Amino acid sequence: MAASRKSGLALLIGIPSVTVLAYWLISATIVAGSPSAQRMDSFDDSIRQNTTRMMEEGRQTFRFDTFGSEAFWGDTLQLHRGIEGEAFGGVGPGVSPTTALSVGLKVDADAVPPPVAAAIRRGEVDLNDPATTLALLKLNAVVGVTGFFNDSGSLRSVGIQCALCHSTVDNSFAPGIGKRLDGWPNRDLNVGAIVNVSPDLSPVAALLGVDEATVRAVLNSWGPGKFDAELFLDGQPFRPDGGSAATLIPPAYGLAGVNQHTWTGSWGSVTYWNAFVANLEMHGQGTFYDPRLDNPGQYPVAARAGFGNVRSNPDLVTSKLAALHFYQLAIPAPTPADGSFDRAAAERGAAIFNGRARCATCHVPPLFTEPGWNLHTPDEIGIDDFQANRAPDHRYRTAPLRGVSAHGQGGFYHDGRFATLEDVVDHYDGFQGLALSAQEKRDLVEYLKSL
Repeated sequence: MAASRKSGLALLIGIPSVTVLAYWLISATIVAGSPSAQRMDSFDDSIRQNTTRMMEEGRQTFRFDTFGSEAFWGDTLQLHRGIEGEAFGGVGPGVSPTTALSVGLKVDADAVPPPVAAAIRRGEVDLNDPATTLALLKLNAVVGVTGFFNDSGSLRSVGIQCALCHSTVDNSFAPGIGKRLDGWPNRDLNVGAIVNVSPDLSPVAALLGVDEATVRAVLNSWGPGKFDAELFLDGQPFRPDGGSAATLIPPAYGLAGVNQHTWTGSWGSVTYWNAFVANLEMHGQGTFYDPRLDNPGQYPVAARAGFGNVRSNPDLVTSKLAALHFYQLAIPAPTPADGSFDRAAAERGAAIFNGRARCATCHVPPLFTEPGWNLHTPDEIGIDDFQANRAPDHRYRTAPLRGVSAHGQGGFYHDGRFATLEDVVDHYDGFQGLALSAQEKRDLVEYLKSL
């Protein structure tokens, strides 16, 4: 009986189990107090501190850093003069809050002081006066836009941030005014209409080799929620069918574990796209290298402008890319609201998604895209190759599906060609010859809405 109450180790070496336990406790205490253990604790603390620092720096960069883009939007295109209007030293009627909201600009309610918010609710603030827009810019309340002011109070320049296209608000104060939703694509944002406020688009016209009237017509063709990131590379403003070449602004949430960021993902990873956009689309001042853009056959505009090797001094972009990437990967896809889908149908749809509809072959749970090289030829997904051919690898990305309902405004796929999820399911049902029943299609849609 005495032997049976000893531990296995004690039975082997003949030491009472109480003695073994004491030995283990003493050893653990010694190890925990050793220099190597203290170094490990210290390094764990460093990781935690670094995590906090990168989150804070990345959020700040995403929301507020212009990367020096004011040199282009303000100093070159004079966008700020169109915003303030002739009454404040600019040109034209200016941009009132009502106008700004109508083209999809958003206002961060947390940046508006309570007395001002109360006055807005009482109707005591003139939302049709550009002076109110200038006041909101001074409060840093316009999401994605920073105003730079002279000592006299007049607007000197204006720059943009990542949040301009990749954030919206929850409309908790009023339509277009609320708390920030970072990572959500702003599908209300009419980028073309906003850029058209610039009184001087001759630098863009010169870059593209066209006149200003053509530039403005192209910008007007984009519409809400769309932007043409390749226009400054290949100079193709329209598809062969005459439609705009602009694509939907993609979400910047739910990207952790996802290899590619853009619709035609062969451009590169999230970090690549951040550097690309900061330097070539936002027109910040930094460093960017991609010799693929030196190909005049595919990218005549970029090759002529030297966009394959951009070097600015000072570099206001590169040092911020790591924390920006860290913050973006931390932004989760939104959870569908209660009541936004039929749970019973979604459960049935999950079986179809993972089974005979074969959706999970490419949209692999839980990433809902392929781990690895998540790209496909146009023939593999049954659509045209126009937008794919504008990218280096001539392929489309398998878009991750989490939060898909939250960015459905404007349609689905890169150009919104499918107005609803039902249309997407119908496309694959026909293209893949799945022969799904009407009920199976409905169940599959409910499952997609549940992700």
